[in-house]
Amino acid sequence: MEIDQTKPVKEIVLGMPGSAKVFEQLGIDYCCGGAKRLDEACRAAGLEVETVTRILEIAGNTAQPEGETMDWSGQPLAKLMNHIVEKHHTFCRQEAARIEPLLEKVIQAHGTAHPELRRIKALFSGLSQELLMHLVKEEQTLFPYISRMEDCATRGVPFPRPPFGTVQNPVRMMVLEHDNAGAALHEIRGISGNYQPPPDACNSYRALYEALQCFESDMHQHVHLENNLLFPRAVAMEDTAVSGKKSAGN
Repeated sequence: MEIDQTKPVKEIVLGMPGSAKVFEQLGIDYCCGGAKRLDEACRAAGLEVETVTRILEIAGNTAQPEGETMDWSGQPLAKLMNHIVEKHHTFCRQEAARIEPLLEKVIQAHGTAHPELRRIKALFSGLSQELLMHLVKEEQTLFPYISRMEDCATRGVPFPRPPFGTVQNPVRMMVLEHDNAGAALHEIRGISGNYQPPPDACNSYRALYEALQCFESDMHQHVHLENNLLFPRAVAMEDTAVSGKKSAGN
């Protein structure tokens, strides 16, 4: 398949879900920074756009493992939200609970020789606390309202009045919190030297960096599904309903 180098990165991932793995491996942001054109994103990452394009074209012509090519753009929002909660929210909670004590263990053994570990711990602890509250807000407030919106749209009945004025308000807050999480993970990646353990690293140290890298990778997929798929569709659904209501009132 032919790749348009002027196309936003997020649109490439939306049209070719398997490309997310390529962007992940190349260090190209396809979630929070997914609005950048491919050529711009490549320059920012210090990569030749022609090389990246060839890699993407090869990936597009190669059969992807089952589960990596799911196109969520046409799926019901309720199904997408269930997937986000069951896969990404669950992973986030489980790994946050595992990584924090692992960090403390590695600091006890290597903190003197590697003081950067304490900064990583501070960043991850703050990130973890914010994310756990973030997940609750999505699961208890935003996602249920989007489900009700979708149900009403399907049945052709008026939407319930949101307690937050418009769905754009909590969406804006969730996107801001995603940006904060992305910034923290980006700093952790930099401090850890792209998750490369030092020569004196023990097995726990190596396991920690591997866990942090997997956590960041899953967060990229998680944020992509929300920022680039779920939230725009929810906002568009509300806009359509408001426009129809205005037209009916004229």
